[in-house]
Amino acid sequence: MAMPSLPTLGVLAVVLPLLYIYTASMAQTRLPALRGKRVCLLIAHPDDEAMFFAPTVLALTRPDCGNSVKILCLSSGNADGLGDTRKKELAKSAVLLGLAREDDVYIHDSPDFPDSMTTTWDASKISSLLSSAFAPHLASQKTSTNASAPTATIDVLVTFDGSGVSSHPNHISLYHGARAFISSLTRGRPGWASPVDLYTLTSVGFLRKYAGFLDVFATVVALLLGGSGKKKSDRGNPGALVSMSALVGARESYGAARAAMTEAHKSQMVWFRWGWIALSRYMYINDLKLERVKS
Repeated sequence: MAMPSLPTLGVLAVVLPLLYIYTASMAQTRLPALRGKRVCLLIAHPDDEAMFFAPTVLALTRPDCGNSVKILCLSSGNADGLGDTRKKELAKSAVLLGLAREDDVYIHDSPDFPDSMTTTWDASKISSLLSSAFAPHLASQKTSTNASAPTATIDVLVTFDGSGVSSHPNHISLYHGARAFISSLTRGRPGWASPVDLYTLTSVGFLRKYAGFLDVFATVVALLLGGSGKKKSDRGNPGALVSMSALVGARESYGAARAAMTEAHKSQMVWFRWGWIALSRYMYINDLKLERVKS
């Protein structure tokens, strides 16, 4: 098969970024977004917010959206003895991505949740932690068929999906723990909708994962064909959320995501992280799915 000519490659080098820039600008202004919500991003390690969720955090913290965004991290990332350093790096990264204050970052450093590539965290313990943080009344309320509507101090919880993007067991544990928490909110309360909507970050295959901004085309096709985004939650929130960062310039840009890693998470900038920053679609694009959770 003949290789593309140099002029053809030159045209593609211009056209493809321009197509992405146009699509990203349309996504930022026309696709459904959360507004006026209390949102918690649940992550496993410091740098997850930048490596995987940067487009989402940048979109959620748009000034005109009026969201209150917090980050809850369930470990200090102390596998290499850098836990104290990484706590500070996470706080700095969060502010670079648009959170109002470093105090909007909470790190739960517990032996129950070690930073480990071989350890699966207990979903029930994650659920209990989320309940104590966001629905502290849950344990003291007696459930019955006449129970009052469940309440919580957040409206939306965002975390990894069941594949964890990188198949990291800590990431996957957050998915199961978050679902258990959402289920617990309406257990014993038939007829009531959950006060919290759960969104999960879609995992993709190897080729798409490392396609950079070019994954925009597969993302758009999947969004159009999937149909899951059309059905809203019981609270009226979108069935899917897609965030695409600009390539350059804007507050909501690839440059902001890159800075969150290179300027904040300096202790993590080993050689292979540079490859992720350059090639990963998660530095440019996030698509979140609304989870349908039964009690």
